[in-house]
Amino acid sequence: MPTLATAPRARQRAIAADEARREERRRARDARQLAQPNAQVRATHRRLRTALWHYVWRGDKATLLTAPLIYSLALPFVILDLWVAVYQAVCFRAWGIRRVRRRSYFAIDRHKLAYLNAVEKVHCLFCSYVNGLIGYVGEVAARTEQYWCPIRHARRMRKPQERHLLFAGYGDAAAYRRDLPRLRNALKK
Repeated sequence: MPTLATAPRARQRAIAADEARREERRRARDARQLAQPNAQVRATHRRLRTALWHYVWRGDKATLLTAPLIYSLALPFVILDLWVAVYQAVCFRAWGIRRVRRRSYFAIDRHKLAYLNAVEKVHCLFCSYVNGLIGYVGEVAARTEQYWCPIRHARRMRKPQERHLLFAGYGDAAAYRRDLPRLRNALKK
């Protein structure tokens, strides 16, 4: 296997990406082992768990008072999830676009940690679901934008989606007309 210094630039990027994927898999494997520890570690984790009543009565009052507001978003997020699934099933199929694999955006596993009490597990479940959903919806929106309107914005954005740099420049009509078929074909199955 060539070293990073001796490989051509495109190959260097591929090697670096492979190394990053291997490192991520190693970290995920190590994290899974921490979540499924031996009996002694699990007992230690249970001792570190804050008792439910202690967590509620001695916890941060602002957090306790704002929890209903946070959890009031549960139903709108579930509706958004269902609506985006229908949208993608109908529109992406009609346009011939590869569908976004929903499972790739969700990592719901923190509830297995023995040092979390029931309330903390519910918090982690909610946050994992919502952050996964936002990532999933963002990817569906990004593919829609690439299909419908692949034009960069005139104003700088803090975190533009990854595809944004491939889009035609703002006000560049010739590039838009030239690149639109290519950008749409890149989304096809």
